[in-house]
Amino acid sequence: MASMPRSRSLKRIALIVAVATALSKVAGLVRQQVIAAAFGVGAAYDAYNYAYVLPGFLLILLGGINGPFHSAMVSVLARRDRQEGAHVLAAINTLVGAALLVVTLLLVVAADPLIDLVGPGLDPERHAIAVLQLRWMAPMALFAGLIGLGFGALNAADEFWLPSVSPLLSSAAVIAGIGVLWFQLGPEITSNRYVLLGGVVLAGTTTLGAVLQWLVQLPALARQGLHRFRLVWDWQHPGVREVLQVMGPATFSSGMLQINVFVDLFFASGIAGAAAGLGYANLLVQTPLGLISNVLLVPLLPVYARLTAPEDRPQLVARIRQGLMLSSASMLPLGALMVGLAGPIVDLVYERGAFDAAAGDLVDDLLMAYGIGMAVYLGRDVLVRVFYALGDGNTPFRLSMAGIGLNALFDWLLVGGPTPWGQQLPALDFGAPGLVLATVGVNVFTCGALLWVLHRRLGGLPLLVWGRDTALLLLAACLGGALAWALANGLAWPQNLAGLLLRPALAGALGLAVFGLVASASGVPEARQMLTQLGSRIRRR
Repeated sequence: MASMPRSRSLKRIALIVAVATALSKVAGLVRQQVIAAAFGVGAAYDAYNYAYVLPGFLLILLGGINGPFHSAMVSVLARRDRQEGAHVLAAINTLVGAALLVVTLLLVVAADPLIDLVGPGLDPERHAIAVLQLRWMAPMALFAGLIGLGFGALNAADEFWLPSVSPLLSSAAVIAGIGVLWFQLGPEITSNRYVLLGGVVLAGTTTLGAVLQWLVQLPALARQGLHRFRLVWDWQHPGVREVLQVMGPATFSSGMLQINVFVDLFFASGIAGAAAGLGYANLLVQTPLGLISNVLLVPLLPVYARLTAPEDRPQLVARIRQGLMLSSASMLPLGALMVGLAGPIVDLVYERGAFDAAAGDLVDDLLMAYGIGMAVYLGRDVLVRVFYALGDGNTPFRLSMAGIGLNALFDWLLVGGPTPWGQQLPALDFGAPGLVLATVGVNVFTCGALLWVLHRRLGGLPLLVWGRDTALLLLAACLGGALAWALANGLAWPQNLAGLLLRPALAGALGLAVFGLVASASGVPEARQMLTQLGSRIRRR
């Protein structure tokens, strides 16, 4: 059988991934707008954020593009032919499916104590809703692993459209479910009488979306000759063992990062509406972050995997710099705009229906905190993928373990909480945004440590040059964000739909233009190249 294809250029792959991911992110944003209008920060959606922690964590961790299952399959199958790849996929599916079936049953049986663990400060109503929602979403554990493995195999076979666009199905299922509920109940959907029904619809349609993501990949896998409808118990095959060697530590490493979410929600459970606010703000950040992350990481991961030989070291270092500089050039200006235009963005996207001004103020502050850390979040993901390509999942895992302790410490310092000996630790009282800032601090630490380990392992990296160029891009982003904030807040904008649209659009365009001018003048090659290509595409159209 022929080996996995290599014909598509990085630019073509990036374009395919960009379009597919953009469609998925737009659908995700519409889904969140529908949830906000229907439920606001009320009990149904607040409880959902606690119930979703474990199944959603598994869906993101195991089933997500660039997650450990996906990355392990790409790293291993990219170097093997189709026949061997089909055997490896079938064996991994069998082993992982058996393990996750047990996890699914545990989530159903232990739903009540698990919600106690994640949200100890929840009131009885939210606790009861969250327990029921968790049981509805428990099957996502099984489907998450199958989704990640299948889409990793498809990426290794040079199929990028379907894995990147499939989350659209999940969003469509939730939107349809809420639409049917609204058609039946109308404004009564927010009443206490139907809060439990609304919570069940949220959970049930979320699980349906995961099932659809798994079903849609099966025809594509069969077309590529990679799907076998049978159980294969073979953990001795070299390809299977290699996948497990990468996947095991990588899963624990990524899982440690997600445990930080558990820690944050533990502290958030004592702040009314904080979990719902975190969900709304995170979606606004993840829409551009997920798009750019997929555009950068999906094409680069197979490249990193093929540049691990000693003679390819200069090319690997150049590609690492490319990934880091492109992530900084894209995420720093967007993060600055999130900080400067948080209010106008939240007003435009969410403030309608059950989502009132008080909810808007909460999400404004959270969005600003998220914006501060956007660049370092993506930079960390780039570096982690380099370690995966080098066959090292242990280093990110160890650093993630350290990050959990740091996150708990930062949460205590910025938000406050009980100590193990029953006393209250003094806090700076940043409220809910402190939870996000704590995570940003952990990501800064992880990025620095990963860079230092790579510096020593690869025989030296030009860290001072990379740091100088990143600082220049940060300066350009700050100037753009400051001018965008001044324009958005210095003029009297109309309080109608046109004003809501124009305020962030014009201010954001000014901020990006200023960033582009300053970044081009700074001499950072990747920024200049990215802006030149963007300008040429705009002129052609």
